[in-house]
Formats: sequence, C-alpha cells, structure tokens
Amino acid sequence: MTGDRYYIGIDVGTGSARAGLVKHDGTLVASSTQDTQTWRDPQDHRIFEQSTTDIWKGICTAVRAVINEAGVAAADVKGIGFDATCSLAVTDFEGHPVVVTKGAALGEPGERNIILWADHRAEKEANFINSEPSVVLDYVGGTMSLEMEIPKILWLKRNMPAAHFSRSQFFDLPDFLTYRATGARTRSLCSVTCKCSYVPDRGWEDSFFKRIGLESLSEGNYTQLGAVGEEGIATAGVPVGGGLSAQAAEELGLVAGTPVGSAVIDAYAGWVGTIAARHEEGGKLSDPVAFEESGHRLAAVAGTSTCYIVQSRDGVFVKGVWGPYKAPVFPGWWMNEGGQSSTGQLIDFVITTHPAYVELKERAQNQGVNIHIVLREVMEEIRKAEGAESWAEVLKEMHLYPDLHGNRSPIADPRMRGSIMGLTLDSSLQDLARKYAVTLEAIALQTRHILDALNGAGHTVSAIYMSGSQAQNAALMQLLADACGVPIVLPRAYAAAVVLGAAFLGRFAAEYGGGFSAQAEHARRLWGIMEEMTPHATIVHPAAAGRERRLLDAKYKIFMESIEIQRRWRGQMDAATK
Repeated sequence: MTGDRYYIGIDVGTGSARAGLVKHDGTLVASSTQDTQTWRDPQDHRIFEQSTTDIWKGICTAVRAVINEAGVAAADVKGIGFDATCSLAVTDFEGHPVVVTKGAALGEPGERNIILWADHRAEKEANFINSEPSVVLDYVGGTMSLEMEIPKILWLKRNMPAAHFSRSQFFDLPDFLTYRATGARTRSLCSVTCKCSYVPDRGWEDSFFKRIGLESLSEGNYTQLGAVGEEGIATAGVPVGGGLSAQAAEELGLVAGTPVGSAVIDAYAGWVGTIAARHEEGGKLSDPVAFEESGHRLAAVAGTSTCYIVQSRDGVFVKGVWGPYKAPVFPGWWMNEGGQSSTGQLIDFVITTHPAYVELKERAQNQGVNIHIVLREVMEEIRKAEGAESWAEVLKEMHLYPDLHGNRSPIADPRMRGSIMGLTLDSSLQDLARKYAVTLEAIALQTRHILDALNGAGHTVSAIYMSGSQAQNAALMQLLADACGVPIVLPRAYAAAVVLGAAFLGRFAAEYGGGFSAQAEHARRLWGIMEEMTPHATIVHPAAAGRERRLLDAKYKIFMESIEIQRRWRGQMDAATK
C-alpha cells in the first residue's frame, strides 16, 4: 500500500484516544482506539481528572497500530490533525505535567494534570465571573460555563500556592497535543476563542482578567496561555511549527517534520467531518453544495454529551448559546455552539441504574443483540398491547427533564437538575423500557429547545448532521427528526466523523504551502477537501403527524414549563434558607 498519500486523524475523547489512517480520497483504512484513565473523587461528584502522559501514550500506541495494520510506510503519511475534548491541561514551561488535584500536591509535578471538561469544581468561580457584565460574556451567550477554561484557571489561582501557579502554563487539550507533537506553543483560534475568553477582533481583555483576579495573566502578556509572540494563534488546519518534532516522530513511528495542522475541539472536528456530506435518497446522490450552504446545516456531535455547531457569515448572538466565535474553522466566518452536558451518559445512567438492568442484559445476550434493540422491542410490545399509535402516546403520562448534570444550552444554568413525573410501583423490564424511551424523548425535546433558540436569534437551520455513537440509535434519530421538524442526515461513517475531520485538517496542513492570499481561497481549498473526503449520508425525514405530532408539541410545552417550575421551586428553597 506504499506510494499513496495518507493522513492521520487523532481524536481524544472523554475516555479514549483514537487514531484513524485516512486515504487521500477519504477512505478510513485503519483505526485504533486506546482507553484512557479518568480519576473521580468518591467524596465529590464534581471532580473529573485525567493525565496528558496517559493520553499521549494512548495516542502513540494507536498511531503505531494503524500504521502496522495497514502496512503503510511512515513516509506516506503526509499530514496529521488533532482534536480533543475542551479540557484544561496544565504543565510547567518545560512541558512537565502539574498536578491539578486539590490537596497538598496541588501544583506539584505529577501525572494528574487535566481538569476534564465535565469537571464542575469551578462553580463559585464561574458565578463570580458572571456577576458583572463584560464583552467577554457577550461572546459566550451571556453566561460563562463552569466547563470552560477560565473558571478552572481561576479555581487553580485561588487554591494553588502562588509560586506554583506562576510557573504553570495552561492549554485547552487540543492545543496541548499540537504542542506535544511539535514543541511549538501555537494556540488554535478554536480553543482560545471558544474556551479561553479570547474576544473576536479584540483579543485578550485586560480589564476582564484584572476584574476576576487573573491580572497575573495579563501582566505576563498572557504567556501562560501561550498565545503571544511569533508562534501566535492559528485557524484550523494551518501548519503548526515545523511539523512533528524528532522526539514525537520517534514516539509515534512517523517521520520528523510531517505537517501538523492547528487543532480543533472534538465537536468542531465532527462539524468538519460531516457538514459537507452529500446524501443518498431514492437511489440518487444529492448534488455538491456551495460553501455558503454550510450556514444552514447544524452539526450534532453526540457521545457522552452532545454539541451543536452552526456556522454563519456574520456573528449571531444567541442568549444561552456559546459564541459567536470568529474563525474557529474558516477565516472570516462565525460559529455558535450549543450543547447538552449529558446525553449518552444520561442514557447509560437510566439503563444501568434500573433494577431490571440484569434482566435486560440477559435477554440481549440470549438474543445475541444490543440492549437498545431489546428496549425498542419491549416498547413496541407495550405500544401494541395498549393499542397506541406511537411511543409518544405510550408515554403521555410520563415526563422527564434531562439535565442531571446541569444545563449547558440554551438556559446556561449548571444548577439545573433532572426530574421525572409519572412514576409507578413498577420495577419490571417494561418500566425500564418506558424510562429509556422517555429519556430519548427528553433529549429530542431539548434539542428542539436549542434549535428554536438558534433560529429565533437569526440562524436558519434546515437539517441536522449527526455524528458520534448516538447516531446508531435509530429510535433517537427518528425522535430528533419528529421533535425538531427537520431532516436528520447520517453520514455513512458517523462513528468516525470526528477522527475523519481531524484527518481532513491534516491534509489541509500538508497542502497549505505558503498560505493563501485571501480568505475566499482558504475557504475554497478547505471546503473542497471536506467535499471530496466526507462519506456519503442517508437521511431521516420527520414522520410524526396527527395525534403523534400533537402529543410531541404538548410534551414540548410541558418540557418548557418544567424549566420554569424547577427555577421557581429553587428560588423558594433559596429564600427559605437565607
């Protein structure tokens, strides 16, 4: 297989590091996934920590595995792209990991040096940051999430010995990976704009950092955030430094100097890997579309959580939705990002904590199928037995609000919690199936809430392009189409969309040359790569009509009312405890 051109996409998710070897035409030739470790605190459910050493080891193992599996010469790998979760990685200025775990070791050398995106320790810091208006907050939907990097850095400043804090540098995880691969301290526009409070067309706001108690960052010319000097900040796929360093090349089994593209957050890699897809329907393949059509396509990257990303020519301010962010992928174009903090994680939680989970596993094993197939079968058995037309009718007395881990969008409230109405004294497999189905329904209704917020502010979304593990859940995909009233587009390689998107950026870095003289040429070249390499897709159309449509609309109204009820009850409890 030597002599062809290949690109490697590296995706670091919440619990794994994955490498994909991708041919020039977009074919995924080989893939390898290595588990990564997450540390939890049994006394504090908010804590999620990881290790850059552990993650880099997994990356190296995965890259060597795909090269060996495909029998490809290292020299045939022409470019590498990275994506990762938006987690905070902390090192000293020599790149050695710094402990982020509370206690005596905080700030000392050590392996647990990542505060994972899902870590909610910085709630007080986020509340403080949000206590006064700022142009910085205007570009994150009006409210900064405790999942972003600046609240976490402020937590470290408040808890870490001052001497340790001053000798630490901070990375959004995608940027740490390009730093580890190249030695260059270049940061990506995706990371610094989306998660590190870099304001479009303005840069770092000194007054903001001074007001929140991080004046040391501005006084140090933001060296601790890395985005200074000649190395600066780069948009997606632009080559970083001189490519792979000799050390990284040896560890990965590749060639030193191989171009490395500026990284993106994993959800944005999912956008890159799906949004240009042509879909197949009725035996025909849709025509390629102009780059501008991307502004009407919402990418949903669904795994542990779900991110929703849409692009626009002009910045659109959406209350409770992150952004608008300028040029995280395409120069001159803006993006908004909505999200659900817990979706795949929520589905797993509902299933695995139910008393009938053991019975579900046994039935699935006996039938030789996935547990989700069994749950769908049971729901169909219930529907037929009750003479109901749809799942919505079966579930008309049951309502679930899904924010067990707080709300990311569009109400941006980390204090929101989950709730369920319609419980009975039933612990059977049938009850588990109902709770599973109402969970899928709630996720779909919340997606409608996000879509309504986007379109209400000025976006015009005509379809949702799915990627990630949830895309294989046919029941959820149909619910999304029915609840939101738009088609759901499923690229053939939906499970690999994120790693493919990273590989596309690796190809862009390899073909970048001396750069492009105009934004339009930059967009044309990158969009062309995306069109050429993105796998074709199938499409799921909305099908709900009549009674089912009326039930879903009524359920959406109840969903919205449940938000107001919870906030009113919380206010009453807060008032009673003053």
